[in-house]
Amino acid sequence: MKRFSLLLWLLIGAFAFIACGDDGYEYIGYSGYDEYEIYDDEYEYVDYEAYGEIPPSTGRIFMFGEIHGNQATMQRQLEIWGDFYRYQGMRHLFLELPYFATEFLNIWMQAEDDTILLELFEEWRGTAMHVPYTLDFYRAIKADFPETIFHGTDVGHASDRTGLRFLHHLRDNGLADSETYRITNENIAQFRHFQRTRDHTLRSSVYKPQNFIREFDRLGDQDIMAIHGAGHVHFGYFFGEVGRPALAYALQQRYGDNIEIFDMTHYALLTEPLRIAIVTVAGMDFTASYFGTARRSASVIGFWRLEDAYSYFADSPLTGDVLPFHNFPMPVEDGQVFFLDIRFTDGTTTRHYYRTSGEYWQSLPVAQEFLP
Repeated sequence: MKRFSLLLWLLIGAFAFIACGDDGYEYIGYSGYDEYEIYDDEYEYVDYEAYGEIPPSTGRIFMFGEIHGNQATMQRQLEIWGDFYRYQGMRHLFLELPYFATEFLNIWMQAEDDTILLELFEEWRGTAMHVPYTLDFYRAIKADFPETIFHGTDVGHASDRTGLRFLHHLRDNGLADSETYRITNENIAQFRHFQRTRDHTLRSSVYKPQNFIREFDRLGDQDIMAIHGAGHVHFGYFFGEVGRPALAYALQQRYGDNIEIFDMTHYALLTEPLRIAIVTVAGMDFTASYFGTARRSASVIGFWRLEDAYSYFADSPLTGDVLPFHNFPMPVEDGQVFFLDIRFTDGTTTRHYYRTSGEYWQSLPVAQEFLP
């Protein structure tokens, strides 16, 4: 039986911009909430068969998994959205943002200047979204696809900034009793519970599907495009954790064949190595291509591809650990060999070897760890 190793968990953290684990925000406290009644219930796991009072939408979901903050990916997304918008009449774009952030974006779409967008962008500081291409992306949507309506599906990150500002906005406009106010309150409560418990299963497999289903089912039969981190966009369990379904898998349970998924991670991959070296493995010398490092608080992980080595290790014994392709910063194909060097802050190092043989785990293509 295949399993995921401690190394995978190191990579999950290292590639948070792919899989959207921790949000990366700097938290500054919640004293501003004293004047508000913030719901803070213990949420139950969602029952996909009997969710809510609204019947499941009959529209189609076209869901794209990305590496956040990549210019080439955003450019391609604009092209795809343009085709959907012009030729299929789509108007609803679902994003991995809090509900209140996309509500601000919808207000900005009707505004005469970029004040709202620039305020949001500043509040995204410290995340993968705080890159110039993000501003270009939203400005292009406003200019070229002005009837776009944004929908947010994530928990209420930056609640102490964006969320609190949106509550103030609603109150100032006499909307404290509105459904928008209630949903914003719930979105903030989701995040507060997540920040307190660090329960990623609750965030990824309960709150996000709940938020997505709420927004989608209200649209009736309308088709939508959705953009989320690649770790959420596959028909399996989140990073192989049984009992923690990925968002796309959870939605598939409700909408069946009406959801299609697309992997966009290749738009952000390194196609050329940063340097070449000669490496000795099992007494043989190989050319090794280096594709950079991923940094963690306790380690640095280096990614290497061992060139023309597959035939030498095709029958080497497996450890049982696997690593999904989307954890690698370079393109991965079947019939390749990789090794990962991990250097810990205490000075110790470990090396792990992987080969690609056409294996899958929970619908994900994976590399298998082996002993050379």
